Amino acid sequence: MNTYRTWLGRCAVAILAVALMVLIRKYVYPLFGEEKLTLRMVCAAVTSFLVVALLSPRTIRFLIRKKLGDRAEFDHAALNELTRHKSATPTMGGMLIVLAIMVATYLFADLSSMYVRMSFMVMVWLGLLGGVDDWLKLRATRTRALAAPGEDVPSGRDGLKSYQKILFQIALAVLLASFIYRHGSRSDYTDFDDRRINAVRHFYFPFKAQPVPLPLYAFVIATVLVMVGSSNAVNLTDGMDGLATGCMIIVTVVFLLLAWVAGVQAWANQFHLPFVPQSAQLTVLCAAMIGSCLGFLWYNCLPAQVFMGDTGSLPLGGLIGYIAVVTRQELMLFIAGGVFVMEALSVIMQVLYFKGTGGKLNNGRRLFRIAPIHFHFHLLGWAEAKVVVRFWLLGVIFAAMALATLTLR
Repeated sequence: MNTYRTWLGRCAVAILAVALMVLIRKYVYPLFGEEKLTLRMVCAAVTSFLVVALLSPRTIRFLIRKKLGDRAEFDHAALNELTRHKSATPTMGGMLIVLAIMVATYLFADLSSMYVRMSFMVMVWLGLLGGVDDWLKLRATRTRALAAPGEDVPSGRDGLKSYQKILFQIALAVLLASFIYRHGSRSDYTDFDDRRINAVRHFYFPFKAQPVPLPLYAFVIATVLVMVGSSNAVNLTDGMDGLATGCMIIVTVVFLLLAWVAGVQAWANQFHLPFVPQSAQLTVLCAAMIGSCLGFLWYNCLPAQVFMGDTGSLPLGGLIGYIAVVTRQELMLFIAGGVFVMEALSVIMQVLYFKGTGGKLNNGRRLFRIAPIHFHFHLLGWAEAKVVVRFWLLGVIFAAMALATLTLR
C-alpha cells in the first residue's frame, strides 16, 4: 500500500511539473520575444543547471538503493585494481542530463524551428539506445553477482553489441541527413566568386572560403560519419570522473558561438561562414547542454557520485555532431573536439595494431598499455585528477585553434 501511495505521489508531481512547463511556455515565453536570444540562452543554461543540480541527490539515492552501480571490466588487471573503488558508484545519471536539456529547450527555444524539433529526436533516440545498453549491462552484472558458486554464467559486460548500437546510430543519421538535405532551411550564400549557392548542400573547410557541392548520397555519408563518430567518441571519453563532461562543455561553447554566427547573415558574411537560417535557435540548445553538463559535473567530478553512462554520452555526442551538420561545420568539430578525436583514434589504432601483429591467437602486440588513451596515461602513473585536468586543458587549446581558423578564411 505504501509503495502504491509513493508511486501515486510521484505521478502527481510529474503531472504538475508538466503542467507548469506548459503554462510557462504559453504565458512566459512570449514575454522574451524572438529577438531576445541572449536572454533565452541564459535562462536555458540556468534552468538546465538547476534541474540537474536539484534532482541529482534524490536520483543518486534512488540509483544506490536499486544497486544500479556499474563496475567497468578491462583486459588489464592493474587497471581493474585502480578502478575497483568505483564499483558502487551508480550509473545512468545521463538521463538527468537529457531530461534537463529537453526541459530547458522546450521552455526557451523557438519550437517552430525545424532544427530545434529534430534535436528532440536525437535526444530521445540516442538516450533510449544508451539506456537499453546500460540496463543490459547492469542486469548482466546483477545476474553474475547473484549466481550460485559453480553456476555457469556469461562473462563480460553483456550490453548491446557494438554493431547493434552503430546500426541504430546510422539509422538516425540517415533519417536526419535526408530530411535536412531535402527540407533544411535554404539560403542563398555568396562565395568569393560571387556565386549564389545553397549553403545546406555544400561542404565547408576551416581554412578555405569556397565550399564543395554535395549530392545527397555524399551528404548522408558525411552526416553518418560525423554523428556516429562523435556519439561514440564521447562515449569512449567517458571513462574518468568528469572527463567527458568537462570536454563536452568546452566543445559546446565553440558550437554555441558558431551556431550564433551562422544564424545571423551579417555575422556569417563577416566571418565567411555559411548563413543557415534558424540555426541561431540552436544556441538555446547549446546553452541548455552547457548548463546541464555543469550541473552534472557538480556530482561527477572526482570523486564521482554518479556516472552518466551510455544514457548520457551517446545523446550528448550525437547532439554535438548534429549541430555541426546543421551549421555546416563538420570539420570544425574535428578540431574543436580534438580530445574526443584523440580518444577514438587511440582505440582504432590499438585494435588495428593488435590485429596486424597477430591478434589473440598469435600474441599480438599493443600500441598503448590500454585504450582509450586516458587509461594509458593513468597506468603510466598519472593520477586520475591530473589526467582529467590536462585533457581539459587540451580541450581548451583545441577549441581556441578551432575559433582561430575563422580568421584564416
